[in-house]
Amino acid sequence: MSKIKLSTISTTAPKKLDKEKIKAETGDILVELDELQNLLYAQHKYSVLLVVQGMDASGKDGVIKNVTGTLNPQGCLVHSFKTPTSEETDHDFLWRVHLHAPGKGIIQVFNRSHYEDILIQRVHNWIDDKTAYKRMEAINDFEKLLSVHNNTQIIKCYLHVSQEAQQQRLTERTEDPRKMWKYNENDLAEAKLWDKYMDAYEDAINHCNYVPWLIVPADHNWYKEYVIALTLRDTLKSLKMKYPRLKK
Repeated sequence: MSKIKLSTISTTAPKKLDKEKIKAETGDILVELDELQNLLYAQHKYSVLLVVQGMDASGKDGVIKNVTGTLNPQGCLVHSFKTPTSEETDHDFLWRVHLHAPGKGIIQVFNRSHYEDILIQRVHNWIDDKTAYKRMEAINDFEKLLSVHNNTQIIKCYLHVSQEAQQQRLTERTEDPRKMWKYNENDLAEAKLWDKYMDAYEDAINHCNYVPWLIVPADHNWYKEYVIALTLRDTLKSLKMKYPRLKK
């Protein structure tokens, strides 16, 4: 299998697409997702883990809100992984992640995820390469465990934003009153480490591939939302789920 090189993949929507048509199609997909989520919850056989990773300002919060915001909150959960607590660092790096793996019938969304432990930690040299590759092996085993032994459908999305779009969005957070709450001065410092992050992401994508990654062009929000909604819809449809019947 050839290695993925992010610099060769477009961050924008295909030019031939009609924005309004795609947005309308996304709306139809979201309607379908409502029924598919009901089936998932009722059948209680499968679960879904949607991993959303990307650079600061790649649009993780927005895509999660706009793709899953209309789903029943009883069956769709979102968890964001922050800096590990002292209790979490006393355990292996996947301990806190496994606590939030989806139970049967549930769609679980990770806003950032276990991949932070081989991304930001490598970029800042908090772990060495040997440790990073051991963690990658553990991640593949973890995702295999969920997939094979718990019927979890894993969708891993890398929001592929351009450096130019990222800078524009970070600047907007200092100028637009509606977006100032998102501002974090540390984001600007992290943005300067762009090349190191790209190297770390490529390594993660190419080595943690028991479950393949979906590289989502993220410069246009409408297209990003369409791609992820479509993938989630198609994944659920492929399960050929049915409502349980009365037991006789």
